Amino acid sequence: MRTLLLPLQWLSDFVVAVGKGARFFVHLCWLGVAALRRPRLVIDQVHFIGNYSLSIILVSGLLIGFVLGLQGYYTLRRYGSEEALGVLVTLSLVRELGPVVTALLFAGRAGTSLTAEVGLMKAGEQIDAMEMMAVDPVARVLAPRFAAAVFSMPLLAALFSALGVLGGYLVGVAMIGVDAGAFWSQMQSGVDWLDDVGNGVVKSVVFGFTVAYVALFVGYNAQPTPEGVARATTTTVVAASLAILGLDFIMTALMFNTN
Repeated sequence: MRTLLLPLQWLSDFVVAVGKGARFFVHLCWLGVAALRRPRLVIDQVHFIGNYSLSIILVSGLLIGFVLGLQGYYTLRRYGSEEALGVLVTLSLVRELGPVVTALLFAGRAGTSLTAEVGLMKAGEQIDAMEMMAVDPVARVLAPRFAAAVFSMPLLAALFSALGVLGGYLVGVAMIGVDAGAFWSQMQSGVDWLDDVGNGVVKSVVFGFTVAYVALFVGYNAQPTPEGVARATTTTVVAASLAILGLDFIMTALMFNTN
C-alpha cells in the first residue's frame, strides 16, 4: 500500500509545483507590464543586467564569428562556393547562434546574479519586511528586474550577431581573401528580414522571458540559507539552459518548417 502511495504523492507534488509556477509566471508578467510605469526602476535594472553583461556578449560574439568564418570557408571551399561565406555566417548567427548563445551566456551571467540577489534578500529577511509593511515584493523587487531582463535580451542578441558578422568578415575577407563585395552582396540577398532576422528576434524575446522567469522564481523560492542560495544559483543555470535548448528546438521546428 505504501509503495502505491509514493507515485501518487510525487504526482500530487508535481501538480502543485506546476500550478505554483504558472501562478507566479502570470503574476510576474502582469506586474512586469505595470512596472513600466516606474521607468527609473527598470532603467536601473537594465544597466545592472544588460550593461554588465555586455563585455562577455561582445567578446563571445566576435570570437564565434572568427570560428564561423574559418569553418565556413573550409567547408564551402570544397564546393567552390567561398563567396557564400557571408550568408552562411549571417544565417547561422541571426537564426541560431545569436539568440541561443546569448541566452546561455545571459543565464550564466545575469540569471545567476538575479537569483543570488533575490535569494540573499530573502535570507536577510528583506522580503519578509516588505510583506509586513504591506509592500508587494514581487511588484517592487521582481517585476522591474523581469521587465529589464526581457528588454535587454534582444538587444544583447542583436549585438552578439553584429559582432559575429564582423568577426566572420575579418577572417573571411581580411585574412583569407574572400571578395568583400561577394561577401556582403550574398549576405544581403540571402538573408530575409522577416523570416530570418525577425524569427531570431522572437527567439531572443522568448529566451529573455525564460531566463528572467527561471532566475526570479528560483531565487524567490530559495531556502534562506547560504547553502540554499548557492544551490539556487546552480539550479538557475541548469534549468534555464535546458529550457533554452528545448524551446529553441520547438521554435526552430515551427518557424523554419519547409513543408
